[in-house]
Amino acid sequence: MTTGEVLWTLRSECPVPARLSPHADRVQAWLTDRLPELGLPLDDAALHRLTRSAFARYAGRLYPGATEADLRVLTALFTWFFLVDDACDGPGRLSPAQIQALRAGTLTLLRDGPRPRHAGLTGPLRRLLVQAWREPRRRMPARWRLRFAEAVARHLDGTWREAVNKDAGRRPGVAEYVELRRATSAAEVSYPLVEFVSGRPLPDAVYRHPLLRHIAHTGNDLLSWYNDLASLERDRATSGGHNLVLAVEAEYGVSPAEAVERVAERWRESMRRFVALRAAVPSFGPALDAAVTDHLDGVADAVRGTIEWTLESGRYPTGDEGHLVDASRGAPATPS
Repeated sequence: MTTGEVLWTLRSECPVPARLSPHADRVQAWLTDRLPELGLPLDDAALHRLTRSAFARYAGRLYPGATEADLRVLTALFTWFFLVDDACDGPGRLSPAQIQALRAGTLTLLRDGPRPRHAGLTGPLRRLLVQAWREPRRRMPARWRLRFAEAVARHLDGTWREAVNKDAGRRPGVAEYVELRRATSAAEVSYPLVEFVSGRPLPDAVYRHPLLRHIAHTGNDLLSWYNDLASLERDRATSGGHNLVLAVEAEYGVSPAEAVERVAERWRESMRRFVALRAAVPSFGPALDAAVTDHLDGVADAVRGTIEWTLESGRYPTGDEGHLVDASRGAPATPS
């Protein structure tokens, strides 16, 4: 099978139902109007590319129950992370030292608020994060804000490690890559935002419960590896081996097609484990079970939402209309 066929086959095998916020398209229009006001260096082509990436639909798939106002906050945060990803991984990417400075500036803002200034985070990126962080900082307790900042720190640490590898021409093996990918994917950043939407923050002891952490890591793997399949050809040219398919090719000496099939089978095994782990979660008591269910549903929505958004977003173009093509039908992906 081609990579496109594998992506569609895995989508059909995903047991998590696809969901989408009814506010997603209105929020996308809001974002398109808002971006030029931030002072981003966007010509018409760049603005069109960002619009086709449909970040509001991605946020709307991960948080289908969010209010329209909250979905704007989430979409702004998602946009910030994708802009940072482009800055760290695109042409003329930031150096490892610049990424470290960006990390320091970001954590200063998240932990101390917008008053302190840091040279690592300036300009449009700072303005966007200041605006996006305002409501979570106002509404959420200090322990949640710290947990979110820790997740962002891990993500930017992973981004820095990948940049160091690329500068050194070092390609990670499979086991090392899987661990690194859990940081660079930013899935761990998305999970606490479930509590922002629901208004029910979990106690740290529950959030960090070994079984819930195992489920979160498995969900992270599922969405990350699916994304690796979708971005394979781009990554082959630009990622310096930082893609699970490329790591499998190099470590096991197999053909590109065989590596794709091995990654797809690894994804299937992890999906079976994900379903079994979710079914094994015990009750944490009547005061906490609803919040735990929200969290588990959020991890599952992140998996299926990433699949759906990957197939509909212009960020991963392989077809004539900028969407991944269903090779069995010759048609661009249709949103659920």
